[in-house]
Amino acid sequence: MTNAKKFGYKILHVCKRSGARVGEYVTPHGNFITPVFMPVGTQATVKSLSPPQIAETGSKIILCNAYHLYMRPGAQTVKRAGGLHKFMGWDAPILTDSGGFQVFSLAKLNSITDEGVTFSSHLDGARHTFTPQSATAVQNDLGADIIMAFDECTPADAKKDYAERAMLRTLNWLKECKKAHARADQMLFPIVQGNMYPDLRLRSLEQSAELAECGIAIGGLSVGEPKSVMYDILDALYPRLPQNMPRYLMGVGSPDCLVEGVKRGIDMFDCVLPTRTARNGTAFTSQGKIVVRNALYKDDFTPLDPLCDCYCCRTFTKAYLRHLINADEILGAQLLSIHNIRYLNNLMSRIRAAILSDSFDSFHKEFLSSPEYC
Repeated sequence: MTNAKKFGYKILHVCKRSGARVGEYVTPHGNFITPVFMPVGTQATVKSLSPPQIAETGSKIILCNAYHLYMRPGAQTVKRAGGLHKFMGWDAPILTDSGGFQVFSLAKLNSITDEGVTFSSHLDGARHTFTPQSATAVQNDLGADIIMAFDECTPADAKKDYAERAMLRTLNWLKECKKAHARADQMLFPIVQGNMYPDLRLRSLEQSAELAECGIAIGGLSVGEPKSVMYDILDALYPRLPQNMPRYLMGVGSPDCLVEGVKRGIDMFDCVLPTRTARNGTAFTSQGKIVVRNALYKDDFTPLDPLCDCYCCRTFTKAYLRHLINADEILGAQLLSIHNIRYLNNLMSRIRAAILSDSFDSFHKEFLSSPEYC
């Protein structure tokens, strides 16, 4: 059950040379411009950052995860709090993953049937069952603006017969998710599956697109396969992707993949990479990756990235950041997280500017040979 008046996607400009596009997505909690990167707030928090800090990075939409929030504090608790937006103090758009990826990657899997998945929690081993109906109900309770259909995510090396069964099961689950979806203020995205087999991907896309209203996702990539394989799959899908809605590539967020994804028609991205690498002491910069814990930066009193306008780069030096990371101070991870998210948001701004000036093909070519391509 959806209400088209609450959601909409308008293409603002298509690059004359590359075909890449800039668009605007309308949700009940505000609009955002695509192509867009979404920071991941898995457990209703982008690790170490407050909502004002997230907003200051330029982020307009974040992702939270239904599996983790179902485990704790529980979807009913979030519902009683007034939904995710009130619970976490974030009044801009939120997208929730259905938990399908986490069920297959984190939990101890017990069984998969056409009805759903039984698994043991990664927290305490307790047994749970997710069905398309229950995964949708959890997301309805959480109250995100955009929710995902429950899908079966296969490993990168899955045999074709297994990948086909999972793809068909995902399509059947999508139909059940559509029936179970009970909120007019949420938009349900189907997820295209099919592993690394182009013919399966195209079958999945064709049937998923029939049930997509204002957005479609591509899942099951960036799961261990070479990037060249992911790009081949996206190349195969590109000519058939719906034109009138955003296309979301799930779990992808390195600088090179953002640029390559936009080239292949992707409008939305998410990934834990900027905050995870920050906690490990690594920053994305205009000069490539910087591992600030290295001795090279002990007496380096210059900004992390002189081209960056984030709070971290305006205020602190590499020497100080190195000290924080090596001393295992929380502030180090926080500052690098602020920087990495801001860097990716700035990259998306540059991408959008190149599209609007009909020069994205030149931008892509120059980026390929720059230190940022990592």
